[in-house]
Amino acid sequence: MSVDNDDATNTNFQHQHQDLDHSSDYLSNPLPQILDSHPQPQPQPQPQARRPRGFAATAAAAAMGPTTTAKGKKEREKEKERTKLRERHRRAITSRMLAGLRQYGNFPLPARADMNDVLAALAREAGWVVEADGTTYRQSPPPSHLAAFPVRSVESPLSSSSLRNCSVKAALDHQPSVLRIDESLSPASLDSVVIAERDTKSEKYTSASPINSVECLEADQLMQDIRSGEHENDYTGIPNVPVFVKLPTGVINNFCQLVDPGGVRQELSHLKSLDVDGIVIDCWWGIVEGWCPQKYVWSGYRELFNIIREFKLKLQVVMAFHEFGGNESGDMLITLPRWVLDIGKENGDIFFSDREGRRNTECLSWGIDKERVLKGRTGIEVYFDFMRSFRMEFDDLFAEGLVSGIEIGLGASGELKYPSFPERIGWRYPGIGEFQCYDKYLQQSLCRAAKLRGHSFWAKGPDNAGEYNSRPHETGFFCERGDYDSYYGRFFLNWYAQSLIEHADNVLSLASLAFEETKIIVKVLNSAWDRGLTVAGENALPCYDREGYMSMVEMAKPRNDPDHRHFTFFVYQQPIPLGEGTICLSELAYFIKSMHGKDS
Repeated sequence: MSVDNDDATNTNFQHQHQDLDHSSDYLSNPLPQILDSHPQPQPQPQPQARRPRGFAATAAAAAMGPTTTAKGKKEREKEKERTKLRERHRRAITSRMLAGLRQYGNFPLPARADMNDVLAALAREAGWVVEADGTTYRQSPPPSHLAAFPVRSVESPLSSSSLRNCSVKAALDHQPSVLRIDESLSPASLDSVVIAERDTKSEKYTSASPINSVECLEADQLMQDIRSGEHENDYTGIPNVPVFVKLPTGVINNFCQLVDPGGVRQELSHLKSLDVDGIVIDCWWGIVEGWCPQKYVWSGYRELFNIIREFKLKLQVVMAFHEFGGNESGDMLITLPRWVLDIGKENGDIFFSDREGRRNTECLSWGIDKERVLKGRTGIEVYFDFMRSFRMEFDDLFAEGLVSGIEIGLGASGELKYPSFPERIGWRYPGIGEFQCYDKYLQQSLCRAAKLRGHSFWAKGPDNAGEYNSRPHETGFFCERGDYDSYYGRFFLNWYAQSLIEHADNVLSLASLAFEETKIIVKVLNSAWDRGLTVAGENALPCYDREGYMSMVEMAKPRNDPDHRHFTFFVYQQPIPLGEGTICLSELAYFIKSMHGKDS
């Protein structure tokens, strides 16, 4: 027999309330009750006559006469006026509170904020995470004993259907701290890949991360487990983590031709013998739409994908909207499309710009996402047309299930970040870099935000943030108690981050339309496991030895995670083909078997 919890609670509350009433009587006058063992009967209160309603009220009013009726009406009117005054007073107080939170606390409250908006803002300020549906939970901070791990990026495979129901803003407004782990754990820095689909087995977000929760091993304990060799076979029987290998850039040249079909077949043969699950390929915007707007050349990629199909390997494709290579390492240079660069010669503001006016041609500025400056198209429309062309051209591969995921480029290096550290301009580690918001389109956006905030004079970037190779303590903006924590500083940084988030929302919303029912992957720097998302990974640096491979396996399938979570797949990046002999095939084979949970 079920019981209505609300009714039961109300009944209990009423009984408790009555008991408290009696208790308060006793405490207020205990002496008579103690001395008088035979209390005298108390007179019973007379029940109040009920106020007549409806027809009875009308008859009673008529009986009392017009004078009494008029007096009652006048009292009701006065009560209405008093109610209005109280409401105006309440609204005035609310308005002043909201104004104070906006002005002195830099809370981004909407113009007609209600109490839910205020409560959510205050909760977030206190370190809580508040979801769009009101779900609220505490972030788990990373343990302080772990040093920062060199994570280059985080990627999020999202199903296109899930993108319609949530925005990147909701996922990023309150990011948990960046993944942290002892640097000695991996000679090769790992990229973490975030899948923005919640685990269907759990209805609520989990708060523990195998990497940055207090439940994980101490760093030295983890190193002992990895290096001791006692548990090298512990990965047998652990859930399978598919391994994809990214082919080196350069297999397709700038004219969209497959450079060495025979070499590709030999490479895929090696990978197939190692039991690799699939291949990752970059599809470069600067190659496919390189010469004329909306003229897409896919011929080289078609030939390459057909070869991959012959070997029955899965395929992940990267929609690469950024520049690549051309540095001192001698990498092949892939620029943005030539017709885009031609537009940039006349209108340099289509690119990100620093305070000195230097343009960065790695990717387009997010200021033109909705500006028709690209031969009549906006930045967002250009990206969507490219993705839609790919989807239509290779419809047969999608129908066969060959394409297992699409990664969407969102900025420099394909990551959701500003190009703030350009080596070509002279940046060197560990310089802090510079803000990239001085093209006229982002400046217009900043002006609108400052005007909306009520402080038009804030429509400028900070003038004391240093140069590319400055250190934080050398600047007035980033130093301890610097301007970054002033009212203006918080406003500017909030606008700067919001521009990044809005760009991701814009691009991914259209990607969900172009690639329906396909897993979408993005680089979003975030601690995904803490938000209930599944994770995959990618090595950012070359890795050839047993210790490095096992460190990556431990990251992908942490043995001591209480929730038994693991990467959904891993992308192994190699700078050169396997056939050239630099990579020890036996070590790579052992790594793949460990990822698959097979006995070596």
